[in-house]
Amino acid sequence: MPRWLRIGIPALLVLVWLVGGSVGGPYFGRVDEVATNDQSSFLPASADATQVSERLTDFTGADEIPAVVVAASADPLDPSQLAALSELATAIGEIADVGEVSPPIPSEDGLAVQVFVPIDTSAEVRDVVEDIRALIADDVPSGVDAWVTGPAGFTADLVKGFLGIDGLLLIVALAAVFVILVVVYRSPLLPILVLLTSVFALCVALLTVWWLAKAEVVVLNGQVQGILFILVIGAATDYALLYTARYREAIGSGATRWDATVRAWKGAVEPILASGGTVIAGLLCLLLSDLASNKALGPIASIGIAFSMLSALTFLPALLALVGRAAFWPFVPRTGAIDFPDDPSVPVSGLWPRLARFVARRARPVWIVSTVVLVAGAAGVLQLNADGVPASDLVLGASEARDGQVALGEHFPAGSGSPASIIVPEDRLADALAVLDDSPGISSVAAVAADSPTGQVAVTLENGEPVFGSPGRPGAPAAGPTVSDGEVLLSATLTDPADSFAAERTVRDLRDAFAERAPDVLVGGTTATDIDTNDTSIRDRTVIIPVILGVILLILMMLLRSVLAPVLLILSTILSFGTALGVSALVFTHVFDFPGGDPAVPLYGFVFLVALGVDYNIFLMSRVREETLAHGTRRGIARGLVATGGVITSAGLVLAATFAALGVIPILFLAQIAFIVAFGVLLDTFVVRSLLVPALAHDIGPAIWWPSRQWRREREARRAAARRTLDA
Repeated sequence: MPRWLRIGIPALLVLVWLVGGSVGGPYFGRVDEVATNDQSSFLPASADATQVSERLTDFTGADEIPAVVVAASADPLDPSQLAALSELATAIGEIADVGEVSPPIPSEDGLAVQVFVPIDTSAEVRDVVEDIRALIADDVPSGVDAWVTGPAGFTADLVKGFLGIDGLLLIVALAAVFVILVVVYRSPLLPILVLLTSVFALCVALLTVWWLAKAEVVVLNGQVQGILFILVIGAATDYALLYTARYREAIGSGATRWDATVRAWKGAVEPILASGGTVIAGLLCLLLSDLASNKALGPIASIGIAFSMLSALTFLPALLALVGRAAFWPFVPRTGAIDFPDDPSVPVSGLWPRLARFVARRARPVWIVSTVVLVAGAAGVLQLNADGVPASDLVLGASEARDGQVALGEHFPAGSGSPASIIVPEDRLADALAVLDDSPGISSVAAVAADSPTGQVAVTLENGEPVFGSPGRPGAPAAGPTVSDGEVLLSATLTDPADSFAAERTVRDLRDAFAERAPDVLVGGTTATDIDTNDTSIRDRTVIIPVILGVILLILMMLLRSVLAPVLLILSTILSFGTALGVSALVFTHVFDFPGGDPAVPLYGFVFLVALGVDYNIFLMSRVREETLAHGTRRGIARGLVATGGVITSAGLVLAATFAALGVIPILFLAQIAFIVAFGVLLDTFVVRSLLVPALAHDIGPAIWWPSRQWRREREARRAAARRTLDA
């Protein structure tokens, strides 16, 4: 190839990526424009909570999310304090995007008041809540403490927890990767080239995802955004390390920059495409989910993996083709061959040659002991609590909404501000009210009424008939409820906090009772949304996990041209996942003292650990297969372990560090995913891929490739050798 092409092609590829990165980079600061953290928007359309949420504006005329201002004092509130709180409520109503604010409602003990503040959902809820909190901090009367809680308060705290994703998360992840790469390669330039590969892949992926979210093709929230960032940084770095290892071998053998690029690309393209394809296949299985957030993660993360592969196979090769040996300065490689003698009597030096020799000599004890240790760790799964957690526990650390919820429960019905929303056919209203009256978890019931000054009207049963207004008070106004499509909307205040397990039991009992006495009734609201989300998550992990295993198994069979090896790889990865989940359950319960876990945590952990864990097995076994073709199975296993040991260990450390960086975001779900995946990746790297898989494959021998041509070839070779021995 002419010299100008050997320079021009890499230069053109670098230019294309520079343009893509410069266009996509500014979108890091614009994610909020297309992201949402409203939990109800991620529910399946068939869920009762979703149907109720979609109908609320038919009754209220406005799409609003409620905030509850709670003000409390150690002593009974005096008239001056009550007057000041009334003025404060009026001032809150003047804040932009705030609807009609209720007057202060005193508690029965006289120690507190609550104010209901509706906020337009089209506004930036967090900004509005922060404005309310700032106003309260300045104007709350002396001797009174006040908090903003309710659904809007929790939403604001949750969004605040995600604020570090754009900056802090990336800084921590990239810094961790840089330090690891400097230690591994002892080069100042190569880590920069690898990080550029990851960062530019993320920029272009984010650009693509942003416009898809803008067009409402996918749903993007803080959780998905954080996982996308970490997944791209980690995966792109892993693929870059695999290519770099091949390039280093070629450079060490004396190849020119261009020849080394061609050889490295040919050696890396198949395992990178297979590894990335496996991850993408696993992620796309999330499209089977009924939760829109899971459905969104599948294609969004797949886009990130696709650009990670593309960057590692185009941008990095172009950079290294231009830089050449200087990328490894000051320790330029001098040898590219695998230094591992076939003769077991010849001594070896270095960690990986020694480990390969140890595995070859003690294969059966190594894989048996490794399996026993992993099974013991997996027993901790019995202590896993992943049935859901209260919304008040989603944010780690300080939360004003959580503190306000505690204060609210001390002076008012704990469910105030987050009522159950119940849509009832008008002709079944009496039956619905009878069910609500029988429920000990319901404090009070009101009907939404457009003609009422407060937007609601009390409703009770008298002689089996619904009565509106203020029964028993002569002359009291009796506004009727708003009727839409022959239905009315009831607002039922719960006696327990809306995000508590007691409230969930109340709502589940109501749904069961309505199914018998008023089957057309729909129950929604904050508690119902939590229930439907958790139930759907449990259903998803039951359906999706087996599908992922089946898809990955088929991919491995096509890659390795074998049946037995892929089955064993899948089983080892499942065992590794079980151990990671079991150890994590023990740590969450006895070390971190977490209140529980989201039902989606095991599913997300499984998707990442199985897909990424198989990645390392693909890196190993694809090289083992390559070496087997020239040296036979058992020698190929040892040589493959030596060849991939350093790069896979480095890749595992990088991926574990990047996922661990999720722990800097104070969100319970991300903290749990960070630990599970980081620990699981290290387990895969140092135990499964380094000990269990090589030892098991060595013990089985050529049959590991059954029923491929390689297995038949080695079987015939052994038979021929046996015949020659008999003839001799």
